[in-house]
Amino acid sequence: MYPSESRRVLVAGGAGFIGSHLCDRLVAQGHEVTCVDNFYSGRRENITHLLGEPNFTLIEHDVIKPLSVTADRIFNLACPASPLFYQRDPVYTVRTCVEGSRNLLELARETGATILQASTSEVYGDPEIHPQPEDYRGRVNPVGTRGCYAEGKRCAEALFFDYYRLHEMKIKIARIFNTYGPRMRPDDGRVIANFITRALNERPLTIHGDGRQTRSFCYVDDMVDGLLKLMETRGDITGPMNLGCPVETSILDLARLIVRESGSTSALEHDRVCEDDPRCRRPDISLARGTMGWEPKVSLENGIRIVVDHFRGQRDAAALVQAESGLQWMPGGRSRA
Repeated sequence: MYPSESRRVLVAGGAGFIGSHLCDRLVAQGHEVTCVDNFYSGRRENITHLLGEPNFTLIEHDVIKPLSVTADRIFNLACPASPLFYQRDPVYTVRTCVEGSRNLLELARETGATILQASTSEVYGDPEIHPQPEDYRGRVNPVGTRGCYAEGKRCAEALFFDYYRLHEMKIKIARIFNTYGPRMRPDDGRVIANFITRALNERPLTIHGDGRQTRSFCYVDDMVDGLLKLMETRGDITGPMNLGCPVETSILDLARLIVRESGSTSALEHDRVCEDDPRCRRPDISLARGTMGWEPKVSLENGIRIVVDHFRGQRDAAALVQAESGLQWMPGGRSRA
């Protein structure tokens, strides 16, 4: 449970998918929330409904540049998380991870705020240990097309711990595994949004490889619960802490589930395997269970049903058709509009 007393909370990346849900929860709990976003991958419509709230402030700003805001708590979610967006400008992705984290750490040092870094399961790369515990150091390709994000996040974790050791700061690191829910961008290339938008458009669902590769999908409300709980743990609990669903699902089974829940007649087709695509990804959440009593509650079936209804109601499905015609992959994983 998040504390009942009002906090001044800064959410960097607050107009993004997870960030906007986090802002919703914090505003509803009566905290003074400052959302910082430059709308590189976040969307203004994600937080438009909050703009009239007296305890919500939006600042359009890029965290690569220093920021001066008063805060008791800082959540750093400021980085594009989908391959389509983080590979669009990989140098910018690294700068957001590293320079952005340093600027927010400096802000936390100046204000005395507790700061939480939204890291990622990508720090484990294509893992040799399954499921992945926090003490596994990973197997990441630093020179591949996913390296800008994975290595950027790994460097951000190093920065957080250097500030913790040098300045005795209050830090938390969450390693976020695949998360889904309403407000996912239909054009960001991640598998659930991609499959749902194509299914609603009665287009084939493209599976890279044989579809036996697995992922673990956590509904966004459960993820927000975990982030809030981690932020309020004792000062000696820094993480890194895995947050994700411990139930494993193959991409092939996910595609079949989405076709069924959307009532689609879409066929399944197979394409080449993506570079550095992990064969398996599932968190060991023993630490989160033991420390915070946290684990996901929403089943994949129920969560997919909610997201399908959301996309259908918002007519977001049309956006993917436009994205597919206007955004194409270039050699090396870069993209062009």
